[in-house]
Amino acid sequence: MLYFVATPIGNLKDITLRALEVLKSVDEIACEDTRHSLSLLNHYEIKKPLFSYHKFNERESGEKIIEKLKAGKNIAVITDAGMPVISDPGNLLTEMLLDNGLNFTVVPGACAFVSALVLGGLDSSKFCFLGFMPAKKSERDAFLEKYKELDMTLIFYSAPHDVKKDIESIYSVFGNRRAVAVKEITKIHEKAERFELKDGIIGEPKGEFVLLVEGSKEENSNLNLTEKEHIELYLSQGLDKKDALKKVAKERGVSKSSLYKYTIE
Repeated sequence: MLYFVATPIGNLKDITLRALEVLKSVDEIACEDTRHSLSLLNHYEIKKPLFSYHKFNERESGEKIIEKLKAGKNIAVITDAGMPVISDPGNLLTEMLLDNGLNFTVVPGACAFVSALVLGGLDSSKFCFLGFMPAKKSERDAFLEKYKELDMTLIFYSAPHDVKKDIESIYSVFGNRRAVAVKEITKIHEKAERFELKDGIIGEPKGEFVLLVEGSKEENSNLNLTEKEHIELYLSQGLDKKDALKKVAKERGVSKSSLYKYTIE
């Protein structure tokens, strides 16, 4: 049996009892970075033979895993953080396992984009996880165009050296929307920075980011009105000032306090 085992994304305590049980029971462990994984395994006093399995040797190491499984060994696959296969090595391996009729299962646990979705505060009733964007600008723009009209929260992974460029690309294709940049999840300096795409994020990016971007909205003709006209529209429909302000603020994506001046008269 092969086990895809989720590992902590920051706090070492975020590992399940079953994950520890499996890691202690298997014959060998395939790691994205054996040096990185040793800190986790040593913390829980797990001593097992390790070998590397990462995106640069995924086919070659996958064949090695197939051989070990056919020889009767139990193997665990872990990545540096989070769930294998999800924007991490493992997808090719699942295909190879299926082609060879070999069993595999998952030991669930921490996943960065799920945690970021909770921390971000955007609509979580439906969402689309898109992982890392292509490196080339032309490919990145073409990639984003395919998802521009989705009416759900869009989730991206972004490296610190790419995050500002990624935000600029999203803005250039999507236009202005609410967004959240989440980093250091489960760590001491965990942060969810809420911003508008046109403004970008503040400061020098450090750490791996999860970007959450508001989904496409149906065009609201009320947004063609001035702020004062927009408020007057709802007042004329019988709403009191408080409810009219609340409704207009939501539709325009601004605070109620910023609109109050239009009601003074």
